[in-house]
Amino acid sequence: MDRDAASVVTVGVWRDEIVDELERYIAVPALSPAFDADWEATGHISEAIAMVSAWIGARPVAGMSVEVQRLPGRTPLIVVEIEPFGVAAGGSTVVLYGHLDKQPPMSGWREGLGAWTPVREGDRLYGRGGADDGYAAFASLAAIQAVQAAGGSHSRCLVLIEASEESGSPDLQPHLEALGERLGDVGLLVCLDSGCATYDTLWLTTSLRGLVSATLRVDVVEEGRHSGLASGLVPSSFRLARILLDRIEDSATGRVLLETAHAAVPPHRRAEAEATAALLGSAGEDFGLVGNLRLMEDDPAEGLLATTWRPALSVVGADGLPPTRSAGNVLRPFTALRLSLRLPPPASAAAVAGELADRLSADPPLGASLSLIDVDCADGWDAPELAPWLAGALNDSSLARFGRPMQLVGEGGSIPFIAMLGDMFPAAQFVVTGVLGPESNAHGPNEFLHVPYAEKLTGCIADVLFAEAARTRPGEPAH
Repeated sequence: MDRDAASVVTVGVWRDEIVDELERYIAVPALSPAFDADWEATGHISEAIAMVSAWIGARPVAGMSVEVQRLPGRTPLIVVEIEPFGVAAGGSTVVLYGHLDKQPPMSGWREGLGAWTPVREGDRLYGRGGADDGYAAFASLAAIQAVQAAGGSHSRCLVLIEASEESGSPDLQPHLEALGERLGDVGLLVCLDSGCATYDTLWLTTSLRGLVSATLRVDVVEEGRHSGLASGLVPSSFRLARILLDRIEDSATGRVLLETAHAAVPPHRRAEAEATAALLGSAGEDFGLVGNLRLMEDDPAEGLLATTWRPALSVVGADGLPPTRSAGNVLRPFTALRLSLRLPPPASAAAVAGELADRLSADPPLGASLSLIDVDCADGWDAPELAPWLAGALNDSSLARFGRPMQLVGEGGSIPFIAMLGDMFPAAQFVVTGVLGPESNAHGPNEFLHVPYAEKLTGCIADVLFAEAARTRPGEPAH
């Protein structure tokens, strides 16, 4: 494959088409079902599906078919099947994965920006979903198009773009079951929904944390009562919730107290974190700490492990608490807290959810009425060892396109599909990477896509597709 010719295609498609399409996509508030229960009636996910699938269908890619798979009560799945091209050997399938559902807009966008307002400033394209993960569908097809246009070969490709990832991918397993034998023999999975520690080289994700999400609700009275009459006698629902949280987290240290939520860090992952911390000179992301706030870990390598291999609890939402400016002197009827518990890759999310429920429900304080609802589980993932052909192809591509060797890093987020497919195809190889780099702020305000990085990453994916097709032909280089 002529790598320079492939670069001309990937960069050209990005600059002539993809950025404009992403701006249209960003403007669509395609909230994931967890944040828009009426998504079918709202129609935004359907609009995004139609927009992306139409763009894909117009690609000059040989042997391609595009369909939208629909299941009752489930978000749609875009399925793009592309026949082997060139002299690709073997019968394996390469799955390229992404999603187009989005997180809520959040507050805090700086002046002139907004979740559904695409704005291009220099290298950055601002707006919700561009980096997480709307670009993936466009980049995947641009990479395949580049391989074909540059005289390369690729194996059978199956591009899957889902619409429930930000809700924990509840619709994906049924879609995979519906695909059945169409999945084929998956030898390689390319996932573009992860991150990079810098924008100057190719970063490969080596692990992902799991996740248990649940809503803890404590009810104390049927309706709000004057605090001058009730407080001191009727227990505060917030205080009871705080007592319950102390059962699962040490509030002084942040240590999670659930035994099932812990796992030993493998020596090679610890060594990887130490090497990455030495390269970066820090634990990675600049979090924009306010005032004199200190991080929970001083050592950069321990900081990386804290966000990739250790459990952590966050309260990410609350009900029953009025805004401070409209809060009356009332003992409130209830407090509901949305809990997000990140887990080390080997931990069983189902086991953690079970222990969480047991800890919270046993002997409620003062006999309080409590419930644990809307429990969602996603297992983490620890990457298998890279096959020599893939390690070589990735490093060679990084050197060619970035001028630097490939780097390895664990990620603190969750991608349920990775663990799901890893269980289905234990012999498969994985390229999990993405554009969520410094300050890109996925899920938060001011999210942006670093366009030049996305262009080069697309070229790297083209290189990998060609290398995968070439690896079974003895004597022929894979780059």
